[in-house]
Amino acid sequence: MAGAACGMSGPPAVRSGEAIYRQNCYACHALEAGRNTAAGPSLHDIVGRPVAAEHSFNYSPAMRRLAGREERWTPELLDRFLAEPETAVPGTEMGFEGLGDPTERRALIGWLRERNGKSD
Repeated sequence: MAGAACGMSGPPAVRSGEAIYRQNCYACHALEAGRNTAAGPSLHDIVGRPVAAEHSFNYSPAMRRLAGREERWTPELLDRFLAEPETAVPGTEMGFEGLGDPTERRALIGWLRERNGKSD
């Protein structure tokens, strides 16, 4: 309490998953089912969805290769991909360098999961 009285605050607040989405994903990825853009597929129901499964999106060869190795977008696979897209999917065409903060990745994945009514 003394810190608050002196004008000091605690650690910086973790950004919400929605704020992280809006800053990092919104320009290329919609949240509505089937609403793909030229830049990226919809993220609707992404947690647990089969990899490269949006039928109306033209996935890169690299993403199609990933779909041959990984059945679904698990939270763990999403975490690896969001951390370092090029390392997780060599040759990806996604123009995003990655989200380095694991707390922010968890917040984003959790928010995407919650948004579609999924639990652990």
